[in-house]
Amino acid sequence: MPVTPLLPALSARVRSTAHPSLDHCACGTDTLADRPDATVVRHADIVAKAHAPDTSPADLALRLATAVGLPDILLPPLTPTPTVLHGRLVTCWPYGAPVDPQDPDAAPWEAAATLLAHLHRGPTAVPLPPRDTPTPLPAVRGPAPAPLPPMRGPLKAALAVARLREAGPHPAAVPILHAWDQLPAWARAEAPMPDTTTLCHGDLHLGQLVRHPAPDGPWRLIDVDDLGVGVPAWDLARPAAWYACGLLPPDEWTRFLTAYREAHGPAVPADGDPWPALDVPARALTVQTAARALTKAIAQDRPLDEVEQALVDACSRMRPVPPQLVPNSAK
Repeated sequence: MPVTPLLPALSARVRSTAHPSLDHCACGTDTLADRPDATVVRHADIVAKAHAPDTSPADLALRLATAVGLPDILLPPLTPTPTVLHGRLVTCWPYGAPVDPQDPDAAPWEAAATLLAHLHRGPTAVPLPPRDTPTPLPAVRGPAPAPLPPMRGPLKAALAVARLREAGPHPAAVPILHAWDQLPAWARAEAPMPDTTTLCHGDLHLGQLVRHPAPDGPWRLIDVDDLGVGVPAWDLARPAAWYACGLLPPDEWTRFLTAYREAHGPAVPADGDPWPALDVPARALTVQTAARALTKAIAQDRPLDEVEQALVDACSRMRPVPPQLVPNSAK
């Protein structure tokens, strides 16, 4: 396989962006990711990203404009217009300090939940009082910045399942694919989502938060590639799925859910059982994560580890989605 010129060209681009008036500098360039769907490099306080080859220029432009318009929620790009480098759309961003993977106790669950709630409520949302006021008001959200494409969460789940099918037969694939087939069509990206107006991140996990300015600035959400309109519960589904699978401690899930509710997030009811809203997205994220894990294990010719097996086991326990959780227009 020929060596792609993208990585050295992207490194040169980020260096020139960080130091436009210098020919040489003592800073190193770090490769943060180099995958078929994204190459990301950092130089000094600048990060450059080459987006997936099939990225729509029009859709990315809309997503970048949204980030520019919501700087208190999303880390804004340095410029709102991508450039092209070796056939890939490229954007540049200020560097933000990520979550420390070696310090799980410091995971910013409250910050993540609050940012999501503000994102879901929209840029024109009416400020609301704390939930302990005598007469709490309902969460009010404004429209998403128009006209955004659909949030890509269900599509990414469908791609993960498609790659698992391409990997060939495997005993552990049976419960994963069975659980996938039981999901409503919208969650499999085969029908429009039942919500087409709420602004969503589309791929929320702790790796999508950074402090800016680094190292102690406020938390911001990053990665707009999946940003769009859709079902806001999808953004809560990954931690919900981890909790349901026994991979996220109950107190951390409670911190996350409580903070989201206190910020008047519209994805779940203000009180009571959140699972009718979370059930379908949490199932879909469990299937997606299990499919990715098994595909990777097959490629590496190794058995599933303990966490990966827990995800497959969770798929095995799934029963058909209750009919009341499947909107008639999205079955």
